[in-house]
Amino acid sequence: MWTQNYTPLAGSLALSALAAALPAFAMLYLLGVRRLPAWKASVAGLGAAVVVALFVYRMPVGLVAGSVGYGAAFGLFPIGWIIFSAILLYRVAVESGKFEIIKDSLGGLTQDRRLQALLIAFCFGAFLESAAGFGTPVAVAATMLIGLGFSPFYAAGLCLLANTVPVTFGSIGIPVITLSAVTNLPLNSLSGAVGLICFLPSLVLPAYLILVMGGRKALAGVLPAALLCGALWGGVQFLIAWYVGPHLASMGSALVTLVGLVVLLLVWKPKDQFVLAGDHSIRTTTKRHSPGAVIWAWSPYVILVVMVLLWGLFKTELNKVSVTFPWPGLHRMVTEIAPVVPAPTPYPAIYRFDWLGAAGTAGVLSALLSAALLGLSPARFVKLLWATARQVFLAEITIAAVLALAYVMNYSGATATLGLVFATTGALFPFFSAVLGGLGGFLTGSDTSSNALFGNLQVVTATRLGLSPVLMAAANSNGGMMAKMISLQSIAVAATGAGLPSSDEGRLFQFTLRHSLLLTLLVALITMFLAYVEPQWVP
Repeated sequence: MWTQNYTPLAGSLALSALAAALPAFAMLYLLGVRRLPAWKASVAGLGAAVVVALFVYRMPVGLVAGSVGYGAAFGLFPIGWIIFSAILLYRVAVESGKFEIIKDSLGGLTQDRRLQALLIAFCFGAFLESAAGFGTPVAVAATMLIGLGFSPFYAAGLCLLANTVPVTFGSIGIPVITLSAVTNLPLNSLSGAVGLICFLPSLVLPAYLILVMGGRKALAGVLPAALLCGALWGGVQFLIAWYVGPHLASMGSALVTLVGLVVLLLVWKPKDQFVLAGDHSIRTTTKRHSPGAVIWAWSPYVILVVMVLLWGLFKTELNKVSVTFPWPGLHRMVTEIAPVVPAPTPYPAIYRFDWLGAAGTAGVLSALLSAALLGLSPARFVKLLWATARQVFLAEITIAAVLALAYVMNYSGATATLGLVFATTGALFPFFSAVLGGLGGFLTGSDTSSNALFGNLQVVTATRLGLSPVLMAAANSNGGMMAKMISLQSIAVAATGAGLPSSDEGRLFQFTLRHSLLLTLLVALITMFLAYVEPQWVP
């Protein structure tokens, strides 16, 4: 059995922390300076973590290899499985021609640019985030806005800004599921705490989006719609996250908000006229479809909601066929010591292969049922399976590498070293907890990866300072979602989806940076309030 050492460099916490942070520095340099693709940066970051574990922390080769394999396996299943299923369902909708009807059904409701932004960038983008995530919402929603006449730059920028609060429960709740897995904290408690922190930003984001578009005068003209979106989104997401869990928090709130806004637009229209900067002078028209055709076009996502609900109801029974085993060469072979834990404790490494009970399985079955109902032949569906696998291949490598990096840092003790350094911030740590999550979101372009990278660090530091580990872990997730809009991954996806030249990516970064910093500051202040003023609110 190997024992962790949190100050391996000359007994110095500061020097050891610099070494422990090398993987994060490597990814920051490769992503931010060299502008390498995310998968290359994540693989290089993993390599740096392995080198640090071997030569700084003196972790045995077998344990390092076990940590890499354990983390990569969790990255591929259940996380990668969910991504594959979500993209597959989206491609079924596109291949069947129903996605065009979905786009027309949204764009035909109003010609007001502010309301179109709320409908598509916020509501529909949030729905896509809840089902797919990982860049899909920004690319798809931006394309739809451009099709309605938005300038490509504003379409990309608005979609990046709108794709914030839906992220933390995106991809059927996978960021919070990952956070629970890496921290061993109760899933429902984390879900409630994440929803609690996210409640106020969710209330204000629709109005903030309109303020960015045109200022206070523009917001005044559509204030009823902005208030309705904020109230429905924030309220429904909080209730689902608090009482049900993370899986349907974003999807349920997105559907309710989308329906609520559609109903409002049937009985109310803004009285003023609004012109967006860079707007096309000619408004595009959308094709009208019968109510039956619209309902049928939305059927794949209706099926997904029903399947996910069923999977949640029968999760215990479905998990009876799961394969659970201690990870070879790692389980209880690493010992954590004080001050991270009160007494020497073997570090567990139990892997659960929930092949039937996983949310991704519900997603794949939804895609299969949808393909059959929408008339796709078995041959076309097989082609979609192959095309989806090719599309998500590099994303799967990125996720597997980042999860492997996180597990190597956790089991080697590097995460604990960084946590002990952050513990020196003392009473200000709740503030920096959100900032740390934002750093993870910026580095990885994913709230899921940020939670995997820094989630355990948050718990270590919170325990050290006598703060709520659930609150600090939840702050990490909320900070990560606010910084995702400035990650190079997200900007590249938005620019590509909008057809912008690479020279505009820097301009797009400047557009989103100030909003990301402001929203991260809001999350940090909320975390401070919950930590010191109303700690009893935290589940």
